Amino acid sequence: QVQLVESGGGLEQAGGSLRLSCVVSGGTFSRYIMGWFRQAPAKKREFVAGIRWSGGRTYYADYAESVKGRFTISRDNAKNTVYLQMNSLKPEDTAVYYCAADRGSFIATESGSYEYWGQGTQVTVSS
Repeated sequence: QVQLVESGGGLEQAGGSLRLSCVVSGGTFSRYIMGWFRQAPAKKREFVAGIRWSGGRTYYADYAESVKGRFTISRDNAKNTVYLQMNSLKPEDTAVYYCAADRGSFIATESGSYEYWGQGTQVTVSS
């Protein structure tokens, strides 16, 4: 059974930073494509960032346009953990953030491509 547990959410002022973590248990973490999604009230769940490990020190990452240059996704395969460093936060970043895992071969931006999900962590950015 694959389980994902997020942490690191909270309340932050605009311009501040937060770091989200997601620990994965079960399965082979290094083989998963890992993604971060978010969902604001009354809005659809949207892709934030994804990361794929290709062996050695080679990683591929993809980002939503709205977070490029501000957010950074990374992973530590030895710790079965994926991170989302969020800098220069804006009020519009307020949402529940979800971590997701996919056994596919490319970074998908559609939530339906991801098989496993965490329970979500709330991020609130005040103006």
